[in-house]
Amino acid sequence: MEQDILNVQAEAANALFTTNNLWMMIATALVFIMHLGFSALEIGFVRSKNVVNVLFKNAMILPIGILTYYICGFNLMYPGFAEGAAGFFGFAGFGLEMPAGADGLIAYADGGYTYWTDFIFQAMFAATCATIVSGAVAERIKLGPFIFFSVIFVALVYPILGSWKWGAGWLDAKGFYDFAGSTLVHSVGGWAALAGIMVLGPRIGKFVNGQLKPIPGHSMPMAAIGVFLLFFGWFGFNGGSVLSADPELVSLVFVTTSLAAAAGAVTAMITAKIMFKSYDLSMAFNGILGGLVGITAGADLFTPTTAIIAGGVAGILIPLAVSMFDKLKLDDPVGATSVHLVCGIWGTLAVGLLVPGVSVGVQLLGIVAYGLGAFIPALVIFLALKYTVGIRVSAEHEAEGLDLAEHNMDAYPNFFVTPADGTNQ
Repeated sequence: MEQDILNVQAEAANALFTTNNLWMMIATALVFIMHLGFSALEIGFVRSKNVVNVLFKNAMILPIGILTYYICGFNLMYPGFAEGAAGFFGFAGFGLEMPAGADGLIAYADGGYTYWTDFIFQAMFAATCATIVSGAVAERIKLGPFIFFSVIFVALVYPILGSWKWGAGWLDAKGFYDFAGSTLVHSVGGWAALAGIMVLGPRIGKFVNGQLKPIPGHSMPMAAIGVFLLFFGWFGFNGGSVLSADPELVSLVFVTTSLAAAAGAVTAMITAKIMFKSYDLSMAFNGILGGLVGITAGADLFTPTTAIIAGGVAGILIPLAVSMFDKLKLDDPVGATSVHLVCGIWGTLAVGLLVPGVSVGVQLLGIVAYGLGAFIPALVIFLALKYTVGIRVSAEHEAEGLDLAEHNMDAYPNFFVTPADGTNQ
């Protein structure tokens, strides 16, 4: 009888383990889809003459992320800090090594998923930082230096910073809370994007005689596809961060994620209408994304009401941030700094403001630490590239478009005609 009970318990544990691992692999696939969303969004927000270039960067970022995360990133992010260690930097070695027997399977991560699933889920996150940077520096950065930056940032900077919280490092020990990466993924990418656009400078024609001149993207339908693919993938981004198929918590995260995105869209629409006297579609799109970024730090802790507050404030911040960056003459074609940096900061702070028991002071400490930890290395890398190989294309190539200048290829042959001044949309 006792043996029968033990057998039933073992079968139940195996069934739960299989279910948990299956959900984590599905979540991994959803996060993978987000990279298609980023690609579509970015090409929609740039001019037609730069579509191939943007797609090429996005096509390379994911392979770079996966390979560098295999080589060193995973073991930099999860080094297994020793008891009493400071938790600032650690490294568990190159490559992957599956723990033997059950230690890499049902005994790994409390039966939530396997060692292999852990790696591939986290690898999908790793590439996202560089994807955020890609959109911000679009239409004027040389391809080679951007790829070099992506390799260094994704291989070293992102995983070391990630270890401070998700790798049980020093910020985790202080109680800093970031459920799925408002700071660890989005703000880190946003800070790097800010460094990039500061070093690059604005696109030609963006600011004329001190006045802002809008440069619209060429395809709002493509941007719409990107936004909804990102919204779809975010269910895996946040839902997978539960790290199991816990029915109560996963369903709560789905609800808070959806409500925050909805609130962000509505408040961004209203704020943009008040500020710009029009129903700006790009602001509505970025309002959805801002709401998603804003909920990501505390999607498992927010109630439906506080999720709406977090997403709604993020939506208000979008047009305000876009206007602020324009006044500072910081040119971001896709609004990545407004969405990922500003709303990432807000989302992290919101956990401390709206969730009992989470320290506002510790959240602020984490925001500052990650800001310095991401911005300074990114700035150093971009400046080093600028003063060695150069990072900005020539004025002639920028006017011609990077598709022809760097790829000798046209995304839409025979569909768009490029005027002599290179201002095609």
